[in-house]
Amino acid sequence: MTQPVPTVPPATAATYVFAVCRHVDEGTLPRLPGITGAPVRVLPFERLHAVVQEVPAAEADRRSWTERLSDPGELERCVRAHHQVVMAVAAQGPAVPMALATLYSSEERARQALGADAARFHTVLDRVDGRVEWGVKVYASSASATTEAGRGAVSTGVPAGPPTSGAGRAYLERVRGTQRAREESRRAALLTAEEADAELRGLAVAARRLRLQDQQLTGCRRAQVLNGAYLVEEGRTARFTEAVASLRQRTGALIELSGPWVPYSFAGEDGARGER
Repeated sequence: MTQPVPTVPPATAATYVFAVCRHVDEGTLPRLPGITGAPVRVLPFERLHAVVQEVPAAEADRRSWTERLSDPGELERCVRAHHQVVMAVAAQGPAVPMALATLYSSEERARQALGADAARFHTVLDRVDGRVEWGVKVYASSASATTEAGRGAVSTGVPAGPPTSGAGRAYLERVRGTQRAREESRRAALLTAEEADAELRGLAVAARRLRLQDQQLTGCRRAQVLNGAYLVEEGRTARFTEAVASLRQRTGALIELSGPWVPYSFAGEDGARGER
């Protein structure tokens, strides 16, 4: 008689992963709300610990998360909750932050997938131990004065009616002058970005040039010419921040410094390629 094949009950919960570390005080985790409100806990694997939280299976499919993260308010809440857990883990030792919405269909699937990547996690933990990430953004000089000058030339530089030959030439010269000023300003900003990046790389263990951010995202009227991430020894933090201040003073450029951060930009394979 053929024996019936046992059915495997569907998983009731998926596993959300915040970070991977070697050591963490498990007593601090349940106080963190995380994404779903379920207990934040540890999942051991391969001499490592993943900090995880259960997500109801009905809410864990790609469509549900796409809809959730499409809502600006919900996206902000999830980003803040994710970062809060990562920061709590990193405060206790080196940690590999996982990307937002890193989900596995079950705890066993999470353990298998993370275990297969254990060697990389050990490498990253060695890389970021005792180090922090600093962000540096450099912006081009304000274009507002140049733009207004150009607008003035267009609106008031030519008298009403058909222009004379001399007035037309003067108008074109003013337009060309505005364009030249804008181009020179851009070239100067790019040179400043290269100077800043070269100097700061000399003080960092690793560095990455990230994608430039659009003006709508930054909220700044100036064009961004450098978006750099620098992995710095904790003991060299003062020297690094002093170097940024010196660059601001020497170049007169708008340079933003942010951090120190958990080394998100150096947690993946591309982060390893930033090693000096």
